[in-house]
Amino acid sequence: MTENPENIVIYGAMWCGDCIRAKQFLDAYQVPYQWVSIEDNPEAIEYVKTVNDGLRVIPTIVFADGSVLIEPSNAELAEKLGL
Repeated sequence: MTENPENIVIYGAMWCGDCIRAKQFLDAYQVPYQWVSIEDNPEAIEYVKTVNDGLRVIPTIVFADGSVLIEPSNAELAEKLGL
C-alpha cells in the first residue's frame, strides 16, 4: 500500500544537512509534505524530543499511518513511500 503523501510531516531545521537531503528527495519525486521547523517552534521541539526518547534528532518524519522515520536514508524513504 502506498503512503498518502498529503500527510507526511518533516520536523527539522534549515541548517540540518539530512533534513535538506530528505526534502530534496521528496521534491525530486514530487511527493508533497509539510515542513515544520523546530528552530522557532517550541511545540515542535517537544514533539521531536517525545518521539526520540528526549533527544532532538532530525529529521523526524511522521507518516499518515502514525509511523515515524528518524534520520532516514533515501532508500528508507523510497521503501516507505513505495517508490
